[in-house]
Amino acid sequence: MLVLRIHMFLCHYMILLGPDAVQFIVNHASVEAIFCVPETLRTLLSFITQMPCVRLIVVVGGVDENMPSSPAAAGMEIITYSMLHRQGHMSPQPFRPPKPEDVATICYTSGTTGTPKGAVLSHANFIANVAGQDLGVKFYPSDVYISYLPLAHIYERTNQIWLVHRGAAVGFYQGDNLKLMDDLNTLKPTVFASVPRLYNKIYAAITNAVKESGGLKERLFHAAYNAKRQAIINGRNPSPVWDKLVFNKIKARLGGRVRVMSSGASPLSPDVMEFLRICFGGDILEGYGMTETSCVITLMDVGDISIGHVGSPNPACEVKLVDVPEMNYTSEDQPYPRGEICARGPIIFQGYYKDEVQTREVIDEDSWLHTGDIGLWLPGGRLKIIDRKKNIFKLAQGEYIAPEKIENVYAKCKFIAQCFVYGDSFNSCLVAVVAVEPEVLKSWAALEGIQYEDLRQLCSDPRARAAVLADMDSIGKEAQLRGFEFVKAVTLVAEPFTLENGLLTPTFKVKRPQAKAYFAKEITTMYAQLLDAESARPKL
Repeated sequence: MLVLRIHMFLCHYMILLGPDAVQFIVNHASVEAIFCVPETLRTLLSFITQMPCVRLIVVVGGVDENMPSSPAAAGMEIITYSMLHRQGHMSPQPFRPPKPEDVATICYTSGTTGTPKGAVLSHANFIANVAGQDLGVKFYPSDVYISYLPLAHIYERTNQIWLVHRGAAVGFYQGDNLKLMDDLNTLKPTVFASVPRLYNKIYAAITNAVKESGGLKERLFHAAYNAKRQAIINGRNPSPVWDKLVFNKIKARLGGRVRVMSSGASPLSPDVMEFLRICFGGDILEGYGMTETSCVITLMDVGDISIGHVGSPNPACEVKLVDVPEMNYTSEDQPYPRGEICARGPIIFQGYYKDEVQTREVIDEDSWLHTGDIGLWLPGGRLKIIDRKKNIFKLAQGEYIAPEKIENVYAKCKFIAQCFVYGDSFNSCLVAVVAVEPEVLKSWAALEGIQYEDLRQLCSDPRARAAVLADMDSIGKEAQLRGFEFVKAVTLVAEPFTLENGLLTPTFKVKRPQAKAYFAKEITTMYAQLLDAESARPKL
């Protein structure tokens, strides 16, 4: 079973990490059988000779007559899944159930630098994680879940184990993100899991639509929103009239039946969390975890109306904060203790495959996993993520910057699809590269009467940069960013950050070293322009 579980998801790694990572994973894990879809077969065969351990490729959804002949030099066979199924019927084998300590999967994480690391997870790891979550959140056989997040992610893998454990139905999307809304409308799920990137898009789409509607519709939305918000704050049930008049139309975007929504992978803005709760109702839960912990470390409690945190510890693990004196985070901090988040218990992975050195770097002698994230304890045992031990830097004047926090603030800007904030110890301020929301920028240009040939030309227009920067400043002031946390210059790009161009990890986090290299020219130009502007100012 280990072989099949490792290989079943290689087609997802192909999409998420690219051919180089797939080649590394196959050779590193000594993979002998690969399951893929017809669309990835051609790419796979283009470098199959660099993976001498492979003996079998099974094409899911392929037609026997269309299978290419196996490369003679490679010494391997290509068959369809239907053929494998027929062969299995002709040669039944005794069922051998796994033991809890057996390896269930080796889940490779890309991180932001270096080669992928294979997190070894046992069946006991997965069951412990799901059993812990199941004590607080209840799913039922009547629930329907839509699977569209990559199966190479621990988030999606654990979600499906949990839902199947409760007898819920799992529907798989068509494989095209552009058709996801059609799939939601057809399936009408009751459980919806996503990441902040998509929730931010939903937030921006709805708020922009409300603004554009104007007049009575806009006033009605705000009246309904404020009334429902106040009721929730006061612990009362909101009037159902607001759902009938306003929010049922919004709920219909996700099929109209969603009762539980979850968010993971990166921090969700408190404003967006509140917005989702008011517009969609039901339970909106944010959690925190990682591949090395079989997924969830903490999860919001059902019925907890507070926001700005990631909930309390999964009952299947212990969580503690360890002092980080070099960053001035300690257990003595007031009003709340702060430090690096560490976890211990049956959800912790077995280590990195064939990599004892990196395993020892994250698991100490007392079996505590060091996550690299900085948290603080709020009242009620709630955990709040406030920083990242690795992704911080100093500006020239000595201030520490947590770029991910700032990017999460700017994500609410209507012009921004994605944002990369940059700074270093040689400069006194921050700059940013923004992948724009095309339709929003085009609508703005139409209102301003700006002519352009294509989106790339519009992105280079100084008036567009000024408009985006002004909106970012407004968002930053609302979020009470400190002065040195404001971006002082921005470059707009038409091309989004993607897995394909190497700027995103599979969990849609910005690969910071790669982004720095990719946008090196733009970063240099922005700082030069800021320096010129500073030099041009009259001196007192």
